[in-house]
Amino acid sequence: MKPIQVLKTVDESKFNRFHGLLVFWCAFIIIFDGYDLIVYGSIVSILMEEWSLTSVQAGTIGSYALIGMMLGAFIFAPLADRIGRKNVILFCVILFSSFTGLIAFSNGPTEFGIYRFIAGLGLGGAFPVTVALVTEYAPRVMKNRLVTLMLCGYGIGGMFAAGLAIYLIPAAGWKAMFLVGAIPLLAVPLLYKQLPESLGFLMAKQENRKIGEVLAKVNPSYIRKDDDVYDISVPSRKGIPVSKLFENGRTVSTILFWFNFFLCLLITYGLGTWLPKLMSEAGYSLGSSLTFLLVLNMGGIAGALIGGWLADHWRTKNVLTMFFSLNALSLIGMSFHPSISVLYILIAVAGATSIGSQIVLYSFASQFYPTEVRSTGIGWSSGVGRVGGIIGPVVGGALLGLSLSFQQNFMALAIPGLLAAVAISFIREKQFADKPVSVVPTLATSKAIDK
Repeated sequence: MKPIQVLKTVDESKFNRFHGLLVFWCAFIIIFDGYDLIVYGSIVSILMEEWSLTSVQAGTIGSYALIGMMLGAFIFAPLADRIGRKNVILFCVILFSSFTGLIAFSNGPTEFGIYRFIAGLGLGGAFPVTVALVTEYAPRVMKNRLVTLMLCGYGIGGMFAAGLAIYLIPAAGWKAMFLVGAIPLLAVPLLYKQLPESLGFLMAKQENRKIGEVLAKVNPSYIRKDDDVYDISVPSRKGIPVSKLFENGRTVSTILFWFNFFLCLLITYGLGTWLPKLMSEAGYSLGSSLTFLLVLNMGGIAGALIGGWLADHWRTKNVLTMFFSLNALSLIGMSFHPSISVLYILIAVAGATSIGSQIVLYSFASQFYPTEVRSTGIGWSSGVGRVGGIIGPVVGGALLGLSLSFQQNFMALAIPGLLAAVAISFIREKQFADKPVSVVPTLATSKAIDK
């Protein structure tokens, strides 16, 4: 019997209801990562007044969630390659939803910070694992588009938080914002029912019946038979998953992925924190910071969709090189005191090429690593990137403290984009998939042995 080429069957599938539901539910999870990015900024001034916090104390509390996200990516992504991506996603959703909701019942900054940190662990773990799952099941010709479409939830969540804060905080107080963050708990039963498990994990467990059932949903042209033999890469899962990121010639590219994730989140969080302040000091009247964040995130969504489409028709590395270069140019353009209309365009471009680059970079990393270490590869890249997110606001604050000119500030902010454009060009695009091995259903195996 000729083995069923599982990876080929998935790659040659056409977009259908299975893919739509997978992208929808993973995007639903990512929306709350984006929501968390903005929700603290929307209530921080109220907390400072209510709890008599200094700006340093408020900034420290704000960093707890980011530290949690970093550690969550380091911990849960490799775990997903061991015990299954679906299991880890469900646990992370329960974790971040529960503790985000508990924040509404906190009675002081210490309790608030602890809950934020634990919620961050779940958010940081869910992000890379959902990317890995969508990548694994997406048709080859649509991988970049489906991953970037799913990750647009990040920008949608940010806009949702910014818009909701305008109406909900005056009506119900700041605690209501965190109760909204607990909504994913209600969706856990649906997630359990509709999210598929990783095919690579099922193959390693030799769950042949489940493989056939899932494969028939992914590619309806495949008709499952009880005695089918499956052919897929199932390398040994022994050893430390992180060490495998440096095997088979991946060392330099893995380090460069970490460096680019670091720079990308440095840009994103630095802009999100300090750009309104820089523009205000320059004499521009941009209205509320929430309006600015709306423009930035709208640009991010547009950049992700455009970048995903370009990456499926062009080399992903070239798309990212162009995006990082445009990011630097847009920031340099802001330094010349453009008119308000031009300035909003430049802000949208900056959002498209910072948030958008981050999303396309996730897609690039997800296709670079083979399935058995995909969650680990994305997770560790994401975790290192979170370090950039943590220090990005610090770097922006340091620039303001140096009392540089308006033009010098933006020239300095453009440097990470230029460095990222150069670094991305040295990443190898070759995929290091292992040779496939045949896995035969137990019944078929026993018959062969009897013969």
